[in-house]
Parts: sequence; C-alpha cells; structure tokens
Amino acid sequence: MVNAVFLHLCIYTLRHVDIRMEEQELAERCRHGDAIARKELYERYGGQMLALCRRYVGDYETAQDLLHDGFLKLFTSFDKFEWRGEGSIRAWIERVMINTALQYLRRNKLINFTDQIEALSDTYAAPHESTIERIPNDMLMKFIGELPDGYRTVLNLHVFEEKSHKEIAQLLGINENSSTSQMARAKALLAKKIHEWEKRNKEREERYVSRK
Repeated sequence: MVNAVFLHLCIYTLRHVDIRMEEQELAERCRHGDAIARKELYERYGGQMLALCRRYVGDYETAQDLLHDGFLKLFTSFDKFEWRGEGSIRAWIERVMINTALQYLRRNKLINFTDQIEALSDTYAAPHESTIERIPNDMLMKFIGELPDGYRTVLNLHVFEEKSHKEIAQLLGINENSSTSQMARAKALLAKKIHEWEKRNKEREERYVSRK
C-alpha cells in the first residue's frame, strides 16, 4: 500500500513538474491572456527587470513600482510584440521597462541636465580592472544609484543599453554635447567613488593584518 501511494505521488509530481515554455510559445500564450504564461514571464524576467529599474531610479521601492507599471503595460500591449527569434521577448521587455523608467523621470522632472553637484576634473584616473572586479555587485549598483539623475540616466543608456550620444539626445530631448558631458562627469564621479572604496578597503585590510 505504501509503495502504491509513493508511486502515485511520484507520477503526480512528474506530470506537474514546472517545465519552462519555449520563448515563442510563452509570448503567444501571453498574447492570448494565458495567466500561467504571464506568471512564468514575470518569474523568468522579474528579477532582471527590477535590477534594470533600480539602475535608473536608484531606490528599491520606486523600482518596484516601475516594475509593476512596466509589466502592466506589457500585458496590455502584447499585440504589438513581434517575434524575431530567440531573445526578442527579453529585448522587448527591456525596452518597455526603460521607457517606463524614462517616463517616470521626465514626469517627475528628476532629470536636470543643468545642475552640477560639485567641481570634477575633466581628467581622472580610471580604476584598475582588478579593483572593479573586487567590488561586490550590489556596491557597484549602489554607486550608480547615488549618481545625480541626469548622470545616471545617460550612463545607463550609453553603457548598459549601448545607445549612441545621438540616440540618447533624441530620447531625452537634449543635444549631443550635453549627453557627452553628462557621461564624462558620470564616469569621473563613479571613478571617484570606486577609488574611495578601494582606499577604505585597503585600510580595513591593513588594520586586520596589524591585529594578527
């Protein structure tokens, strides 16, 4: 009897195992309002898109709101999605999320390309690659999140989305020189934060060694 029950449970589990849908099937089922497919879409891409939103707005709660708004837009506009091969659904989701973040920043007038927070040299020492590799990912994201909104927006679009300064200028309604300037200052400020982190990290290591 016990063996029969165990066998029944094993068969039931195998039948109900959560098999990930192929991307094209997932898109088609989402297009037709399939709740299971929409749940899988959120579970598959939600974490990555939350990280993307945090890169644009900095704080976690606002990023969660943007994630929610972005997925609502996705679920109501799947008729606009065109399958173009593997990876196309993620690319489309990213575009929707980026546009949602940019709309939020513009609507709340958070992108100010005239404000300068402090005097920064046009020339700066780029952090060594080994230093960047040692920085925890959450710390690097924190540094990006602390950048002024204009700096952070241009850096995200140029570095992570690989947009040209011409494309960024068109997206944000600014001139190319402004985009280039914001990018240069973002890199300089980010380099400063990384150097400060490296200095603090070395001091901690030296204190640790001295106590041994």
